[in-house]
Amino acid sequence: MTSRLPIIGITGGIASGKSTVARAFARLGIPWVDADDIAREIVAPGEPALDEIHRRHGSRILLEDGQLDRRALRDIVFADEAERHWLESVTHPRIRARLNERLDDFRQREVPYALLVSPLLFESGQSELVDRCLVIDVPESLQIARTARRDGVDESQARAIVAAQMSREKRLSRADDILLNEGDEQDLADRVAELDRKYRALGGLPPAR
Repeated sequence: MTSRLPIIGITGGIASGKSTVARAFARLGIPWVDADDIAREIVAPGEPALDEIHRRHGSRILLEDGQLDRRALRDIVFADEAERHWLESVTHPRIRARLNERLDDFRQREVPYALLVSPLLFESGQSELVDRCLVIDVPESLQIARTARRDGVDESQARAIVAAQMSREKRLSRADDILLNEGDEQDLADRVAELDRKYRALGGLPPAR
């Protein structure tokens, strides 16, 4: 993909620190859109995707206030692969369309490049929307520990969550750039600053001061 504004895709496994990295880029003036945020937007009350899900599964997937009951829907799609594929057919095209809208908004702004943050950058085909793919990588042991702590689950559950995702090896094999996120905050900031200089050069712009 080529465009006037370089788009950098950021992905990584659960608890790798994708949003933390995106916020570090934001402090350098770089805008970003998160596919997870868009995924929540497109199933909000009044959205066509939620209407379709409701028609298929009934009120059992709605909370009392009309919001999507994510846990109930997750239980359905985890138990039935066909239902997961159906849900993806409803949500993925809408997510992609709205991501394109946000990226077009960025292209109207005077910024050196922009970020698309997505845990399913490769699996969903969203990598087609970006010019380079940055994979945030962490050792699996650290990923499991962070997941258990963040989500309040035990180690076996955390391992199962990690195992259900694209393998670390496959994800890394598709990376244009890799950021190993196992250090402290300053180490992360230094690595992001180095990548920022590289990405600014893609658009022929000088490094940030």
